[in-house]
Amino acid sequence: MKALQQLLHQVQWGGLDLLVIDMPPGTGDTQLTISQQVVLDGVVIVSTPQDIALVDARKGANMFAKVNVPILGMVQNMSIFVCPNCQHKVHVFGQNGVLKTSKEMGLDYLGDIPLDADICELSDFGTPVVVTKPDSYNTQCYKEIAKKIMNKIDLKY
Repeated sequence: MKALQQLLHQVQWGGLDLLVIDMPPGTGDTQLTISQQVVLDGVVIVSTPQDIALVDARKGANMFAKVNVPILGMVQNMSIFVCPNCQHKVHVFGQNGVLKTSKEMGLDYLGDIPLDADICELSDFGTPVVVTKPDSYNTQCYKEIAKKIMNKIDLKY
């Protein structure tokens, strides 16, 4: 909590267009503190498609709704794995769980992020896939989701 408060209140951000904070799932102190201390344009709920993860996603969405934070939509993370050798597609964590949940909750479905080693490895090295491989399928997934979010909060891209 101390680190979060320092990040939010002691960093001179300058002319920020957008600040994205990646938080763990749930409805804990971190989410409540942010919703109480910062004016939020909205949140995006990200989940894998498996039922157990969607329980937390629903709780998080409901908590933000209770504190009047707009929910911009839901993203399905690790939606599909495509074998780099044979191109066989596998839904490792289930299929369309987030899509179904977003419809049930009346939330917009913003898109899918595939399960891909490039995303993990490049991010760990500090060079995100959108920078390192700007023409890749993974990058296109991120860009489509980003465009939808930016449109919802009236940011120009």
